[in-house]
Amino acid sequence: MTIDSAVRKRISELLKQNDTNISKVSLKGGLTPSTLYDFMRGTTEHIQLNTIKSVCQGFGIKLNVFFDTDYFDDFE
Repeated sequence: MTIDSAVRKRISELLKQNDTNISKVSLKGGLTPSTLYDFMRGTTEHIQLNTIKSVCQGFGIKLNVFFDTDYFDDFE
């Protein structure tokens, strides 16, 4: 698993857990929805840490909570 696929997986999990969608999370985090949609679809291959931080703000969590999953332990 790559870091980008791990981030996509985590965002998908958080969307499901919080019963929300990409548009709502993006806007709450100060991002345009297209930024996150493009990453999730793979149109944008890599995501920047500051974008992940904005995603975390949209979910109302801290970065350490975002990365606190076992699949971030082993990635390429």
